[in-house]
Amino acid sequence: MFNSGILGFWIYLIPLLIVWGLYIGLKASKKRVAVRARDEAVEAGLVEPASLHPVINHNRCLGCGSCVEACPEHPGHQVLGLIDGKSHLINPTDCIGHGACQKACPADAITLVFGTERRGVEIPVVTPSFETDVPGVYIAGELGGMGLVRNAITQGTEAMESIKGVDGIGTGEMLDVLVVGAGPAGFAASLYALENKLRCVTVEQDSLGGTVYNFPRQKIVMTAPVDLPMYGSVKFTETTKEKLLEFWQKVERDTGVKIKYKERVESIVRKGEGLEVKTTRGNYLTRTVLLAIGRRGTPRKLGAAGEELPKVVYRLIDPEQYRAHKVLVVGGGDSALEAAISISEEPGTSVTISYRGGAFSRAKEKNRRKVKEAEKAGRLKVYFNSNVKSINETSVEIDESGTRVDIDNDDVIVNAGGILPTAFLKDVGINVETRYGTR
Repeated sequence: MFNSGILGFWIYLIPLLIVWGLYIGLKASKKRVAVRARDEAVEAGLVEPASLHPVINHNRCLGCGSCVEACPEHPGHQVLGLIDGKSHLINPTDCIGHGACQKACPADAITLVFGTERRGVEIPVVTPSFETDVPGVYIAGELGGMGLVRNAITQGTEAMESIKGVDGIGTGEMLDVLVVGAGPAGFAASLYALENKLRCVTVEQDSLGGTVYNFPRQKIVMTAPVDLPMYGSVKFTETTKEKLLEFWQKVERDTGVKIKYKERVESIVRKGEGLEVKTTRGNYLTRTVLLAIGRRGTPRKLGAAGEELPKVVYRLIDPEQYRAHKVLVVGGGDSALEAAISISEEPGTSVTISYRGGAFSRAKEKNRRKVKEAEKAGRLKVYFNSNVKSINETSVEIDESGTRVDIDNDDVIVNAGGILPTAFLKDVGINVETRYGTR
């Protein structure tokens, strides 16, 4: 009897011990992976998130791992990981601002912020309803810091929901809203206005897609499933620029939404109960304005001698035009790396990247990996800690950590980001803040 009782006890205990041992082993293994990923990122200097990213309060964190699993980049890219029972941002540069981690956290331990203590990000000041400190002027999308396509679409829709509730909407002779920009946020806002019968005009200085339209040919666009007004659920997760634009053009045709292309806004001033918007083609009187104009604004220039030469451009449209050319790409973000990679794949090209930093900390891991592969294959050369000093007809002079380097060159593509249209925003009266790790 005694022996059978002991035997029964062990029969139940041994499986429990095995399960517990497996759990502990798996937990330790995940910790080792997370620690290794974090240390590799630190060693490579990849510690500055590109945009919106989580800050974790470890006093609140339960270590449940909900945020890790919720991240749309997981498991292909481990942005978050558990170390010593707490969640950590282990691959900061792989974070592209989905924000799903914050929603998944049951302990409210995650705050989404812009910038870091070392790197500030300029963001216009807006209320939770997306209204600026200029009554009637709203901002959504990339200009407000939300660059991801899904986030921009969501913001455009939510901003229009706020505008719909403004006093006077639907009454009088003026427009209800003038939407500036036809990128993801502006396009979604225009569809919402049509669906809800708001009196709306949308102007776009370029073409449908805004910033996306200016992406290089075949650029991979990262997004996530989202609801688009008048259409429903859009289930793209990773697609090309061309396919995304083709989809938007179909939605534009099917819904009949009207967008005035090649029309740029010049000024916005208060006039009575509304706002007068002057464009390159006329004037509009509207109760509200939604700015969905993107952050690029004016391309950031190098300030180098010879930058005015015709061979210097600030965006890549078609890599094929650089076939058999010697090309210098300046910059360290995704646009620069994607331009360099795509050009390096053209026959006979010689591609060089010049970047002022010591690592491509603002670029996605996939692009960093492709650059390494192209460099190893001899199709591409990288100069870190370098600056362009002068540009000549057939060459470029680079300063690399104090050493002069002369490179044979046919073309220069500057992908050094854009200057936020701060002057325009200030003329309108909108306050712009530099965020250093704050919301």
